[in-house]
Amino acid sequence: METFERVVGQITDFLWGWPMIVMLLGVHIFLTIRLRFPQLQIFKAIRLSFKKDHGASGDVSQFGALATSLAATVGTGNIVGVATAVALGGPGAVLWCWLTGVFGIATKYSEGLLSIKYRVRTADGTMLGGPMYAIERGLKVKWLAVLFAIFTAVAALGIGNTVQANAISTMLSEPGLFGENFGGISTVVSGLVMALLVALVIIFGVKGIAKVCTAFVPFMAIFYVVGCLVIIFLNWSYMGETVSVIFKSAFSAQAAGGGFIGSTVMMAARYGIARGLFSNESGMGSAPIVAAAAKTRNPVRQALVSSTATFWDTVVICALTGLVLVSSIIAHPDISSSDGAKLTQLAFGKIPYIGSIILTVGLVTFAFSTILGWSYYAEKAIEYLAGKKFIKVYRVLWVLLVFVGAVADLSLVWDIADGTNALMAIPNLISLVLLSGVIVAETRKYLWNKRLDDTDDTEIPQI
Repeated sequence: METFERVVGQITDFLWGWPMIVMLLGVHIFLTIRLRFPQLQIFKAIRLSFKKDHGASGDVSQFGALATSLAATVGTGNIVGVATAVALGGPGAVLWCWLTGVFGIATKYSEGLLSIKYRVRTADGTMLGGPMYAIERGLKVKWLAVLFAIFTAVAALGIGNTVQANAISTMLSEPGLFGENFGGISTVVSGLVMALLVALVIIFGVKGIAKVCTAFVPFMAIFYVVGCLVIIFLNWSYMGETVSVIFKSAFSAQAAGGGFIGSTVMMAARYGIARGLFSNESGMGSAPIVAAAAKTRNPVRQALVSSTATFWDTVVICALTGLVLVSSIIAHPDISSSDGAKLTQLAFGKIPYIGSIILTVGLVTFAFSTILGWSYYAEKAIEYLAGKKFIKVYRVLWVLLVFVGAVADLSLVWDIADGTNALMAIPNLISLVLLSGVIVAETRKYLWNKRLDDTDDTEIPQI
């Protein structure tokens, strides 16, 4: 087992070395410049996300697709993932994570556009899309599309299932979580409850998932953001030092001091960017799978709506988490840990009364919603590879793995999740660069020429 852990760690370190960092940030920056900084359209995009395109083709509303995407992306990466980046990469990792989100808005925009541009329709009218269809129909490279679908199906079992279930059960099993005289919930009990709830939702497919996420996501996000703002207010006297430490540590190999572990610039960038991708999934190619199901007039409208997911996920939520963690560590130098989950508990636990509650509710709701969103991604990857005949079997496997993830020791899971995320990202990033001309052409037609309300009458192919 030790040998296996070492090999997995080495593979993950290789996948997340300078080549991947340069590739990911390079595509983010390339698309940002080529698309004339679509980040500047973020407030227009937010307004569009709350509008319905009546009469447009699709399975769910634009907001429903966005909510499902956010459900999948706003997970443990926003809390434990950021803490892991800080624990292993130092406070500077927070800035790298944030920058990945800012520039990743352009990439998420591009993914959303291609998902609508190249989506297809089944005989029963269901929409299918995502990088596998963009690669197959746009690049005409079937084998690369198959690879992406395989990586998605495998990655989903880690990032979208067992990681999240384990985070929930571990949190709920903490002794004294529900008061001094009450122990935590057994991982078996929490695993069974989670598995049952997941089964009840995913049986209804994308419409059921979108309906639950549309009601669930705004509540959990607002609750967590308000909680973080309260903690930031309590730590306000340390905010100046917090921001200074984050910026200096992002570009300095010196130890940050206090409760922080010293790290190199490479470590800060590696963990910050890796956790940024784990959190917002810009460039990974997962969110476009559900974006393809959206009812939208044209590809650019959905592209704008899709881009807001990265804004909310990383630019807002991950940034707040980073500020809470770093300011709490500065305020309480005794907090120090190389374990992300433990560091999170120590940091939030220093806040009287509300710290543990915010962390528990935030982590449980974020992680559960991620399980729902990723179940859809996994199903569509399986459907692309083998058709619908294995969907029911995969749903059963998915529910069983929720329970397994809740009760198993998943010490390797973060390295495995990072590795499979990278494998998903590679074919998707390649397609984004090679199809960037298509993205620019569609953006010019609808956005730059101010025809955003026009309807794209291009016939959607049936398979």
